Parts: sequence; structure tokens; C-alpha cells
Amino acid sequence: MLRNRVRATVGVCASAVVLTVVGLASTAYVKSPQQVASEAGPPAPDVLTAPVEHRVLTDTVVIRGTVEAGRTIAVSSTGPSGKESASPVVTKVMVGQGDSVKPAASLVEISGRPLFALKGALPVYRDLRPGAHGDDVRQLQKALEEKGFAVGGDRLGTFGAGTKEAVRKLYAALGYDPVPADPEGAQRLKEAERAVRDMERAWQDAESGTDRERAAEDLADAREELADAKAVDGPMVPASEIVFLPELPARVDAVEAAVGAAPGGTLLSVSVGELVVRGALTAADKGLVRKGQKVDIFSELTGTTATGKVTSVADRLSTPDTASKGEGAGAAEQPAVAGTGAAGYTVVVTPDRPLPGDLVHQGVRLTIKAAASEGKVLVVPVGAVSAGADVRTTVTVLRDAGRRERVDVRPGISGDGYVAVAPLTDGALDPGDRVVVGVAPAGSTDGAGSGSSDASVQLGNGEPTR
Repeated sequence: MLRNRVRATVGVCASAVVLTVVGLASTAYVKSPQQVASEAGPPAPDVLTAPVEHRVLTDTVVIRGTVEAGRTIAVSSTGPSGKESASPVVTKVMVGQGDSVKPAASLVEISGRPLFALKGALPVYRDLRPGAHGDDVRQLQKALEEKGFAVGGDRLGTFGAGTKEAVRKLYAALGYDPVPADPEGAQRLKEAERAVRDMERAWQDAESGTDRERAAEDLADAREELADAKAVDGPMVPASEIVFLPELPARVDAVEAAVGAAPGGTLLSVSVGELVVRGALTAADKGLVRKGQKVDIFSELTGTTATGKVTSVADRLSTPDTASKGEGAGAAEQPAVAGTGAAGYTVVVTPDRPLPGDLVHQGVRLTIKAAASEGKVLVVPVGAVSAGADVRTTVTVLRDAGRRERVDVRPGISGDGYVAVAPLTDGALDPGDRVVVGVAPAGSTDGAGSGSSDASVQLGNGEPTR
């Protein structure tokens, strides 16, 4: 019995010794996370690479732009002159924003008189009256003819009987009576006609000789006065009732006129001409952009894509508040401001094909192709090219099994983060080769800092991961 107890005690002691030894041994292998992190140290860097490409290299400038008409016209009027009303007032507004303005279309009515549009480049600067001569009369005649109101046998540039009849028909189509050139002209005409009749009778009654010759002279004078009275009598076109627009139809951009308000200032703004895109270049980009360069136009709002060309680049810095109204009766050109809302050098892009009207005043993205290589060239990211102290310009190619090889190259044009390179040794660099563009912490797979969207991380096993 005693012997059994001794054996049990010895076994327990032996087991305790074994567990103690095992516990001490395990402390050499079991470590806390803090110990692991402190003993690990920084990870070995991994190589970032990008492929060598064979393509046309382009340099692009991307800016914002706004679709606008070729010209913006501010329409104004002082109101009818010679009216009995104390002050002119807007009595009707016939158009709204977005409306199309066609030839002989009434825009607004001021104190019961119309303001209408006709096609013409010369701004109104005077009343157009019977008997008047000049280029503005010629412009009126041409606009009347285009509308279907013939001016008869009148010479171009002379407001004669045919033009008077055409003006009468125009105002009848508008629904208004024309304004007489001379309120007392009808009375003057009657008096001149009466004088001619009297002189004709006197000539008929005169006996031969001196009396008849004098009667003939008086009759000739009376007929000349009658011709003068007829020439200046009839309807006129007041400067306050007409606006000439260089192109029709036009688009109404904004209406500021309101019934009951005075007509002073701008009544409405209209756009004329094909749609263009205006943007603003920074000083750095201005040196890259010039007339004739191709442009891609994209509307994020509608998904519309189009192509165009740069048609002008401003030499002066402009700001949004530099738009000003020109001068001239009836209309004034108002330069449009680049749509970025910031100071810059205005660039105008003309689309190859007309843009849809729903893009007016919408913001678009302009990608200007500032330069391009002549044909396909080998290109690498700019970050892949290095120039050492030995005056060598090289790229580092990652070969099989992670071997790195420096290849001497001659750099060319650059653009959009890439540079054209030509290897000094034939066959030393081919499309698809991967060049080193940098390093990144091990395990990184996002290609950050590579300078190329196609850069990848080269891991220790030689296999790239995206």
C-alpha cells in the first residue's frame, strides 16, 4: 500500500517537470502582435511598371466651355417720337425666352407702336423716309423684297413710290397703320395739285407770245413742286420701330421688357448665327492652343458628342464682367463671356456640324488636340525616363525573372503624361515591354504614383498583379 502511494507521488512530480519544460520552450516561439510588428521592420519595396506602347502620341488640353450663338444682340428702343403721351411705356410683349425671331416679326409694342425685326447688318441710325437715299434704304428694300413686298421700279438705295407701297403692305401685315412721313404732307400735296391745275388753266388761257411763255414756266414750276410733294409724302419707318438683325431666324435669350415699364435700356437679348463653344484658357494652356486644332466636344448633360476646330484664341485676358453693350439705334452687339466664370483667354470652337439647339447656354467639355506625332511612335510614361550623372537618358526594362536592364533612348515629343522614345540600339525596346516607373509598398495593387493607368506592381514571383 505504501509502495503504491510512493509511485503516485513520483508520477505527479514527473508530470509537473515535463509541463514546466514544455511551457518554457513554448515561450521561445509564441510572440505577441506587438513583438511581431516590431521585429518585422519595413516591407521590401515592389516595382511599378507600365507597358511600352506603339501609337500616335497626342498632347491634349481639357477645359470647360459654354455653347453660345455666334453673336448676341441687345435690342433696345427709345419708344415712338412725336407722340402725345407724356412718356413711352411698354404696352405688349410678343416674344418669350427661347422663341424664334423670324423676318417681320413683332417683338414688343411701345405706346401702341410695334418694334419689329428685319434682316440686315447695318444698324438703324435714322428714320427711313420717302425720298431718302443711302445704304440703309437699300438694306430696307432688300429685306422687304425677301419678305415678299416688292419695291416696284425704285432704284436700289432710293425710297421711292414702290418702296412706299411695300412699307404700307408691311405695316398692314403687322396689323398697324404706318406713320406718315409728314403729318401735313397730305395737305401740302393737295395744295401742290391745285397749283398745277391752276397753272394749266392759265397756260391754256394765255395768248401766244410772252404771256404764254410765262404761263408755261409757271406750270413747270408747279409740276416740280408737285413732284417734290409726292416724293416726300407717304409712310415712313421710324428708327424706334425697327431693328435689323444680321441673321434670321434668331433666338430670344432673355426678355427684360415688361408691360407697364419704360422702354429704356435693353428690352430683350437675341442670339444669331450658328452655335459655337466658348471656353477660357489659362496662361499655360494658351501657348499650346492655336487656330485650326481639332476639338472633341462632349455634353455630360445630354450625352451629345461632336467634333470641331479652334477658330480663334484671344490675345488679351478677359474676365466675366468685361461684356459690354455696343452702341447703335435699336441693337447693340454684346460679346459673350467665356462660360467658365473665371478669368482666362477666350477660345472659340466652331463645330464641324451644327449643334442641336437644346445645348444653348449648356456647359460642355472641350478636349483640344494640341499636338500629335507624325505617325506611330514608341511611348512610355514620363516617369519611366531618367537622366543620370553619366549624361545617359534611359528607361529600365523589367525582363524575365525580375532582371532589370537599362536601355539608352532618345526622347521626343511628350503629351498627356507620355513621352516618345527611340532606343539607341535596334530591338532593345519593343511594344509590350514593361518599363519601371517607380516603387510602391509591398502588397499595393492600385498602381498609385505610377503615372500610368496601365502601371502594375511587380511582385517577388515575377508575376504582375493589377
